[in-house]
Amino acid sequence: MRIQRAGDRYPGGDPAAGIETRHAFSFGPHYDPDNLRFGAVLACNEERLAPGARFAEHPHRHTEIVTWVVEGELTHHDTAAGHTTVVRPGDVQRLSSAGGARHEERNDADVPLVFVQMWLAPLEPGGDPAYEIVRGIADSTPYAVPEAAAMLHVRRLEQGERTAVPDADLVYAHVVRGTVRLDGEELAPGDAARVTDARDLALLATSDAELLLWEMRRS
Repeated sequence: MRIQRAGDRYPGGDPAAGIETRHAFSFGPHYDPDNLRFGAVLACNEERLAPGARFAEHPHRHTEIVTWVVEGELTHHDTAAGHTTVVRPGDVQRLSSAGGARHEERNDADVPLVFVQMWLAPLEPGGDPAYEIVRGIADSTPYAVPEAAAMLHVRRLEQGERTAVPDADLVYAHVVRGTVRLDGEELAPGDAARVTDARDLALLATSDAELLLWEMRRS
């Protein structure tokens, strides 16, 4: 198990434009050949957008982009769906950029926006772009990304509650809020654990907590 603390993330974004980003993986000027990916996960970015801030329309290719809103509302427009949607806490949004898609993300509200965006590598490149949003996903309903042979589990825990970590070749756990204990390690918001050959592991919430777990197989 490898732990990455929130303070070890690479800073990015454009603070002058109201955008603050913290990258978990090698990104842009923060090139790290030993931290390019974990299983299918290529990026896990914590994004903070001030009211009115935006990521202008930009392209993606050969990437499964999954977004989880923590606070506020994310307004999203993409060429795959051809329309605009608002993503709120509890929703899972996915853009399959496939052979190529463009999208824009912005904070149209008058309160700050916080979201986690995760990029996954598909098993096969190319294809047609697609868009999906699942409203109010439940803890008991994993979200499958078959294109990347990955499954997302959302866990919302009360203090003292335990939850099983999926038995899998690879598990990527990201703490959204609260604190948890995993195999003796205390994890706080923004911390992440990369677990190889996860078997019979459990998470204990040491406060009310929310976390995202990616269950993956070796490629």
